[in-house]
Order: sequence, then C-alpha cells, then structure tokens
Amino acid sequence: MRSAIFKQVFLPAIAMVFVGALWTHAAQSLSAPEGSPILHVSGNIQNTNEQGVAVLDLAMLERIGVTRIQTSTPWTEGRPVFEGVLMRDLLAELGAEGDSVVAVALNDYRVEIPTSDFTQYPVILAYKMDGKRLRVRDKGPLWIIYPQDDYSELNTKQGHGRWAWQIKDLVIQ
Repeated sequence: MRSAIFKQVFLPAIAMVFVGALWTHAAQSLSAPEGSPILHVSGNIQNTNEQGVAVLDLAMLERIGVTRIQTSTPWTEGRPVFEGVLMRDLLAELGAEGDSVVAVALNDYRVEIPTSDFTQYPVILAYKMDGKRLRVRDKGPLWIIYPQDDYSELNTKQGHGRWAWQIKDLVIQ
C-alpha cells in the first residue's frame, strides 16, 4: 500500500520539482550590465535581461571566457593577436538556438552567419587586438574573427564576408 502511494503521489511530486528546477536553470535571467552596453542579442534566446533581449557590457563578455587567436586578416598587417569570447560559448550562455546569427554593424551592415561555423571553428567575438580595446576606427567595439591561418578553408572571399566588424547587435534565427 505504501509503495503504491509513494509511486502515485510522491514520485510525480518529486519529478515536478526536478523539472521545475531544470526549467528555472534553462531560462534564467542575466544580470544587468554594470558598464556601458556594447552588445544586444535578440531572437531565439532563453536568457535575457531586458524584455527578450540580452544586453551585455565588456565585463559580462569577459566572464563568459577569454580566447586569444593570432591570425592574419585582409584588413590588418602581420598576424595580430585578437582577444574575445568564443561565439559558441556566448550562444550557449544565452541559451541560443538557431541555424544562423545575423550580425548587425553600427552602420547597419548585416551578414548572416551559419551557427555551424561556431561549432566547427573557434570563431571569436573580439574586443581587443594586440592587447588594446578595439575602437570604432579599429573595427570595434566588436569584430567577428575567424582563425583563417589555422583553417585554410576559411581564407576565401565568402569566408571574409563573414568577418563583420563594428558589431552592435546579434540576432539568433
């Protein structure tokens, strides 16, 4: 008798608490930025801090993780060292789900990038080049950087079209 009550009453209650805890963890809110916001992420994301949008400052990006890539680019001399957050880690932090990311620049230039690029390659959203914060005149505040020196298949005209700079918004589709 006790076993039947346990199975009918307590097990479903325990399961509901467990599922509720998972749901709360999966759809969490981000803290508000303490510094000047430099990125807005919208679209198909679960973790937000402003009415369906994730607004992030530099410190929030750095907390996700810092990755360094040294690579040549068609727009710089030599092989600068870029620092930023891995795009796949940023998307995971925000609970993003989708097949593409539309990167929007300060001048409203838009490029659609398949999310498979971020799982296949260590693509970063850079905020520093050679140890210095990227400024607007240096293609900042944020620049999508592909490690083309490590993956020759990325060094193409089509690949270079995905190197968006002066990023202000990302839209997950």
